[in-house]
Amino acid sequence: MIVMATIVRGLLLALLAGCGARTELPVCQVEGQTRECETICGKGLETCVFGHWEGCTAPRPSTTLPLAATIRDFSATHPDFEEPAIGLDLGIVQTNLGSDGKPVYAGSPTTPTTSGQANFDPWYRDVSGINAATSFTIELASGPGAPNLYQFNAPDFFPIDGQLLGNEGNPHNFHFTLEMQIPFRYVGGESLTFRGDDDLWVFINDRLAIDLGGVHATESRTILLDEQADSLGITKGEVFPFALFFAERHTSGSNFHLETTIAEFDICPK
Repeated sequence: MIVMATIVRGLLLALLAGCGARTELPVCQVEGQTRECETICGKGLETCVFGHWEGCTAPRPSTTLPLAATIRDFSATHPDFEEPAIGLDLGIVQTNLGSDGKPVYAGSPTTPTTSGQANFDPWYRDVSGINAATSFTIELASGPGAPNLYQFNAPDFFPIDGQLLGNEGNPHNFHFTLEMQIPFRYVGGESLTFRGDDDLWVFINDRLAIDLGGVHATESRTILLDEQADSLGITKGEVFPFALFFAERHTSGSNFHLETTIAEFDICPK
């Protein structure tokens, strides 16, 4: 029966090709043959079914992706918070992460919304007397209507209200940064979109992929990994570092929306 089904499938493909339909050559030839496959979580086997490899048994990340992050709280008196100029400020950071995995300041000596390297460096580094840090989880989740799209949506993003350095007389704790770093496996076809305020930088393979620096209203950027694979130096099937750096610098609103089809972050079943 399997042989007959394969023959029928071949005849149908030939018929469609004769009618001008686009067909693809099968990627496997021997029905029932297996080969090794893998995800970021491990290895498994997939089977040749009607000319296509299917059913990879390798373990996969969860349908929810809890991404560990660090939040650092600052006082409103910090020179880069609350009082700087307003607007997009592209080019605050260099296009490659530093050797310590942190953004490298690019002002010469300042930018319209930042006051120099000495004040910028503590944004994503623990500095006693300048900031206070805590852990946070960005939990990306997919829905039944879009199982391959993972989202975190916080239109009122105030994760440390009443914590660390406190609200300083404001209704929320507005002055903080967020850092998230995690490896992922590039499969092909992935996208990532951020929408929010204020500063946002995404680095893939230590190279700048999204720049939304500045003290601004809601802005949005999307990256299609296949289109930028060459500039990012990424190859399908390989694992690369992913880093996101965010800052909330000014009253009176804060929103954070992240969505992606990257499924193979390094979050694997135990």
